[in-house]
Amino acid sequence: MARSTIPPTSGVPGWQSASPDLDAAIGGTPLLRLRQASALTGCTIYGKAEFMNPGGSVKDRAAAAIVDAAERDGSLRPGGTIVEGTAGNTGIGLTLVGNARGYRCVIVMPDTQSREKIEFLRTIGADLRLVPARPFKDPGNYVHVSRRLAQETGAVWANQFDNLANREGHRATTAAELWQQTGGMLDAFTCACGTGGTLAGVALGLRDVATTAGRPVPEIVLADPEGSALYGWVKTGTLSVEGSSITEGIGQSRVPGNLQGIHIDDAERVPDAEALEQVFALLTGEGISVGGSAGINVAAAIRVARRLGPGHTVATILCDGGARYGSKLFNPEFLRGKGLPVPPWID
Repeated sequence: MARSTIPPTSGVPGWQSASPDLDAAIGGTPLLRLRQASALTGCTIYGKAEFMNPGGSVKDRAAAAIVDAAERDGSLRPGGTIVEGTAGNTGIGLTLVGNARGYRCVIVMPDTQSREKIEFLRTIGADLRLVPARPFKDPGNYVHVSRRLAQETGAVWANQFDNLANREGHRATTAAELWQQTGGMLDAFTCACGTGGTLAGVALGLRDVATTAGRPVPEIVLADPEGSALYGWVKTGTLSVEGSSITEGIGQSRVPGNLQGIHIDDAERVPDAEALEQVFALLTGEGISVGGSAGINVAAAIRVARRLGPGHTVATILCDGGARYGSKLFNPEFLRGKGLPVPPWID
């Protein structure tokens, strides 16, 4: 399906201009000052509202960038099929972008992911294949299943973890927006990694624009849930794992291709209880509804701000909305079963 040739009404994408189609509405998300986190630290802490993308998450950017690259190199042609292994959000982004451009999407996902994401993928027309949750080293891991399925059917494998189009999309858009929205006054950026595309792309993009502007390069800090090896990789160079997490779509037992060769200044390991404290505080105190990965990001941003000291500016990513996790993060029975605190307003 041909993409619209109608130009937007200004040079700024997304929410700040009229968009001729869904693709043009991806990105350009607001940067929200987080009042409570800022007050706690004496810094200015911002959250980039990626839940306001058309598909409801930061993964819309990766999906569009991956499809763009496949179209450019000729591997994805009209009427083609895209296959991907995903925790959900990239599958949603790919399916919506695929719908807009005339592609079929086959999504392979662990059956442990939230019911809301599973149901939404089916609603928007994804050919959803649920598989048991298995570690990456297992051939039955959802990523490996998706790769084999793409090979067997001749489809395009999105390969979001190792496809550098993912991070390049963030380099060109997310980083540029953060720099513009903060007026170049940004001291640090932190976010969690699943594919690593967001952190890596923003790190590369901020280095580009800061160097061009003759300003200090913002500090890049990886936020990691317990049960992930990336914190250990940044801190000690070893893929050490500690604990476990209920968060979805972030954390890794390996270093994805998108993270390789990227300079990361520091890392923070955030337990679920600390992340949930931020999820609930954002909702009840500021009216911002987010999922668990955003809670980890905000908790890490607060830690970074406290270390830097008052007067600094820290930005992070509000990855997706809380509505995708009603059966987990906002379910008293689920939380108690994991030994996590239950806020009184949902009990």
